Amino acid sequence: MDVPEQRRADVLWSVKDAAAYLRVPPKTLYEWRYKGDGPPSHRVGRYVRYVPAEVHAWVRSQ
Repeated sequence: MDVPEQRRADVLWSVKDAAAYLRVPPKTLYEWRYKGDGPPSHRVGRYVRYVPAEVHAWVRSQ
């Protein structure tokens, strides 16, 4: 069963998901976030989340 396009747009990646996509350890993402580097991240409650489209755009800009 395929997820509708509208629902797919609402999905956010965890640090673990983004790290797996970027092939870096999660610690690297936390360090990049602290230094202001890396893909844009967002705080959702007490969690850090990534918008997949923003991660893809960041990769293309590198």
